Amino acid sequence: MKVQTGYIYHIKDSFFEKVKDKGLMSNHENGHARPTYFTIKDKNILWFIPLSIKIGKYQKIIDQKIKKYGSCRTIMIRKIANKDSVILLQTIGIYSPICSLHDCYY
Repeated sequence: MKVQTGYIYHIKDSFFEKVKDKGLMSNHENGHARPTYFTIKDKNILWFIPLSIKIGKYQKIIDQKIKKYGSCRTIMIRKIANKDSVILLQTIGIYSPICSLHDCYY
């Protein structure tokens, strides 16, 4: 499988089983579906940026950060695939060579 810039992916359970990093967003967290990731490639680095549909939750956090710091550069709300989505730059991930792309992403 070739992972490409500008596409949306889900990460398989096998990746989380191999990596076992508590800092990663959990798969099936609290009984919900796995996180969705938007991909961007920069030189030889493949970035996986988590997305959320919880607009209200993250709008409150954005507002708090703007009030406290004057801006918020870690969370953005934008249209992706014609739907409002939260882009969680604060929890961005990088492709790990621990497992092949075929085994870990779909």
